Amino acid sequence: MTISVAEQTEQLDAEQRLLVKADRDIEEGCQRIRKQEDRVRELHAGGHDTGQAERLVDVFKQTLTEWERHRVLIAQRVAYLQRQLAAGKPDAGQWPEP
Repeated sequence: MTISVAEQTEQLDAEQRLLVKADRDIEEGCQRIRKQEDRVRELHAGGHDTGQAERLVDVFKQTLTEWERHRVLIAQRVAYLQRQLAAGKPDAGQWPEP
């Protein structure tokens, strides 16, 4: 099933918005990690148990890694749609073969 140039352009716009959101989410995630690491240092300096706080940092970092992977996929889709539109080729709604 081939989609129109207008639909492809709409998809590209949507993917570009997702890319902006992904960048914002990643930046906010980095800020959360820094704040939590600060809390761990404060807890440690105060002689408190930091085990749970450190585990939360690990979870934040794992989540950030997944967000970064997802961002790569969005960027790849944006690049693909841009190439298709620039070449004047209709998209069959499928990802290209590797």
